[in-house]
Amino acid sequence: MYVRALFLGFVLLVCIGAPALAQEKQTTWQAGAAKVVITPREFMWMSGYGGRNKPADGKVHDLWAKALVLQDPQGNRCVLVTMDLVGIDRTLSDDVCATIKKKHGFERSNIMLSVSHTHCGPVVGRNLLTMYNLDEKQLGLVKSYTQDLHDKLVELVGVADKNARPANISWATGRTTFATNRRENVEKNVPDLRELGKLKGPVDHDVPVLCVRDLEGKVKSIVFGYACHATVMDFYKWSGDYPGFAQLELEKRYPDATALFFAGCGADQNPLPRRKNELAEAYGKQLAQAVDQVIKAPMATARPTLRTTYTTVDIPFGELPTREKLVLDTMSKDRFIAARAKTLLAEFEKAGSLKKIYPYPVQAWRLGDDLTWIALGGEVVVDYSLRLKKELAVSPSPPGRGVRGEGIWVTGYANDVMAYIPSLKVLKEGRYEGDTSMIYYGMPCAWGPRVEGLIVETVHGQVARVRK
Repeated sequence: MYVRALFLGFVLLVCIGAPALAQEKQTTWQAGAAKVVITPREFMWMSGYGGRNKPADGKVHDLWAKALVLQDPQGNRCVLVTMDLVGIDRTLSDDVCATIKKKHGFERSNIMLSVSHTHCGPVVGRNLLTMYNLDEKQLGLVKSYTQDLHDKLVELVGVADKNARPANISWATGRTTFATNRRENVEKNVPDLRELGKLKGPVDHDVPVLCVRDLEGKVKSIVFGYACHATVMDFYKWSGDYPGFAQLELEKRYPDATALFFAGCGADQNPLPRRKNELAEAYGKQLAQAVDQVIKAPMATARPTLRTTYTTVDIPFGELPTREKLVLDTMSKDRFIAARAKTLLAEFEKAGSLKKIYPYPVQAWRLGDDLTWIALGGEVVVDYSLRLKKELAVSPSPPGRGVRGEGIWVTGYANDVMAYIPSLKVLKEGRYEGDTSMIYYGMPCAWGPRVEGLIVETVHGQVARVRK
């Protein structure tokens, strides 16, 4: 009788406990991370600066690609892939995402490809390719590196997915202030202007932080961003610049964690002063300290629900050059104008015209009930993040900076880095970010006046979808 009672009690315990275990599984994120070195095996041409006249000749530290896979209890997945690179083009992005879908089952909306925009990485694909006069050997190295990168990214996502384990996710926003509006401040005057509190122009000093902890509370992954160019250094050595140093510092402080950096809307923001490697390291540690302060303070918990969207919107160019203008430009003494004209003329002869629009990528993720994460292509100026955070916030964040209330994160340099993306104000003002940068990206002319309106309208539509 005692044995039978004991057996019935055990069965009752199992029956009661099983739903509880099932319930636990239904309310837990799965998260997995992985990383791989993407430093070129050979010294090749570096991207980011048109004035370089030889390949790289050294290394400060390795360049990395990293992936973080998140999955909610309903099986919805997403993957963030970060790269210590200046940019990727649409062809590479599309190819990588198509292969990731084929091999690992991630839909396009579930994949966010993000670059740090370090100017001490290699030329990749056709990104900024018209800016360089490369011989056959260097072109071959670019092609080989791009294919190798494709393969590594696909494999990386698979490893991160296999590494997924139960986890808790939290988020909040910190702050650091070395980013300076480069359109509004003369570089040499910045130290004095900062000391006097007289720096001009819009900035976004927020430091968004996503923290993945295992069920015992150990930090396993740290995602963080900042809206500032990675242009401290312009030498001939591979380096992740300040974002690379920030990731190294965080992984030193949290040895079990993978740190992933994403660039915000920092196209018109520079780390100033600059041009010394010790400054790159110092800014990296300053950013890492801001992230560390967030991790050690109360953070908002992301309920395990995930929604994702991805679309493209056709952005019209301004007044396209005629064939006659292109022919004239091929004879320009400015090698950048001549190189662009030759590329566009070849396109004109093949198609009979130049493309009037560009399919611009807009992505939105919703993690839990309160965090909306927007990803925009190209080099996006700071006006976009400031506007979108203001327009999309459901409730204002308190002094705790994101511990409660609505979180709006805006990533730039995502999925396709095709050109600078000016606001209407910057477009009208012109200069580099509004106009002449299009030369180096091989674009036919400046964007048309609808650029900001179309992008913002599309973002609102995508955010509405993930908030349903």
